[in-house]
Amino acid sequence: MIAILLVDHGSRRVEANATLVEMADRLRALRPKLLCLHAHMELAQPDIATSFTALVVAGATEVRVVPYFLAPGRHASTDIPALVEAAASAHPGVTWHVAPCLGPHDLLAELVLLRAET
Repeated sequence: MIAILLVDHGSRRVEANATLVEMADRLRALRPKLLCLHAHMELAQPDIATSFTALVVAGATEVRVVPYFLAPGRHASTDIPALVEAAASAHPGVTWHVAPCLGPHDLLAELVLLRAET
């Protein structure tokens, strides 16, 4: 079973972390059978290892990690893949992949235009 792990930086602000929870909820609402969890790279829980393990326990055999970042900086390009690799090492046989960050993308451009109208 393929699962999605949505990962952001993490924050000391509860309301900032809540946005990632809401996005994971929205993804599951769009695809009710989707196995999807969220994790924070640092500063907040759940961390990547905890959520990766939870996905495996729920039946995931492949975890697709999506960095919830706009640009391919150090965290999205280096830190998150290293943390995912470490988490995956506890689960031999489970494959994983870190997707590109979110932008730039035409759909994100549409969202920027939409936000500018409000």
